[in-house]
Amino acid sequence: MRRFVLGWKKRGHEKRLRAYIVNYEDDLVICCRGGAEEALAQMRDIMRKLKLTVNETKTRVCKLPEEKFDFLGYTFGRCYSSQTGRTYLGTIPSKKRVSRICEAISSETGRNKTLLDAETVVGTLNRMMIGWANYFCLGPVSKAYRAVERHARKRLRQWLCAKHKVSWPATKQYPEAALH
Repeated sequence: MRRFVLGWKKRGHEKRLRAYIVNYEDDLVICCRGGAEEALAQMRDIMRKLKLTVNETKTRVCKLPEEKFDFLGYTFGRCYSSQTGRTYLGTIPSKKRVSRICEAISSETGRNKTLLDAETVVGTLNRMMIGWANYFCLGPVSKAYRAVERHARKRLRQWLCAKHKVSWPATKQYPEAALH
């Protein structure tokens, strides 16, 4: 990828097309105000010459703000200010990443974990959720945080019910304050 980025700049595509590369390891986005089709063709040409493969299923031209795209776990596109309602280009955690953390929480609170003590399970959940929240701290994230927290509370209650053989939903036995 380093050779690709250097080749992109050396051939003058960055200045000529005003097309800037943002990459992390083998993931990249080319940001430009116009000439996206030409930038895409030039990217494919350089990749071919470097004998690198372009994942065509993940490759597309996206016109912001009408469309959105996912990159490194974030969805980039039109966002709305919660205070003013005005639109701006921004990021939110992608639905796929919210779903993935919820699956991980479900895995850690499964029936196969009922022999573990509560401190161990809660400690594991806290580390997972703190790490996730530290990564996804850009942009308006409160909606995603609420969804993850709601899922974690539900799964922790279910785990406690299974562990202590209490009937579901057990919100009186395990109130929200007790879960925190």
